[in-house]
Amino acid sequence: MNDLSADSLLLDSQLCFKLYAASRAVIRGYKPMLDQLGLTYPQYLVMLVLWEWQQSAPEQPTVKALGERLSLDSGTLTPLLKRLEQLHLVQRQRSARDEREVHLSLAPAGLALREQVGPLKARLLCDSGVDLERLSELRGSLDQLLGQIKALS
Repeated sequence: MNDLSADSLLLDSQLCFKLYAASRAVIRGYKPMLDQLGLTYPQYLVMLVLWEWQQSAPEQPTVKALGERLSLDSGTLTPLLKRLEQLHLVQRQRSARDEREVHLSLAPAGLALREQVGPLKARLLCDSGVDLERLSELRGSLDQLLGQIKALS
């Protein structure tokens, strides 16, 4: 006999589906802001990390380090970075000591773009009516869940 109850196979019982649907809804919510910035959501994530690195850069701000930070492979990142470079937001430079290593930095326009994000994001949060304390709790729970899942793999 199977241990699974009938309810455990319902779509609405699946945590993975709830996370997927919530992620898509959040990204849709960000779309008007990102459209004003001329970015896609994945490009925005790259910019967030590069702005973060302005404050406290890793020893090697490389594509590999960015991939580790975003849990993305270089095959996914390379087209994103090329587009951000075409938009004059990011600079890529091959390492002199190992040409397989590509170093990243913000271009002046990429630095300036950060100033536009704060007011847009504040408006997005205000317009959403979401309880900021609840969001913080949820983020903490998701961090814990992600850590546990990563520990298994």
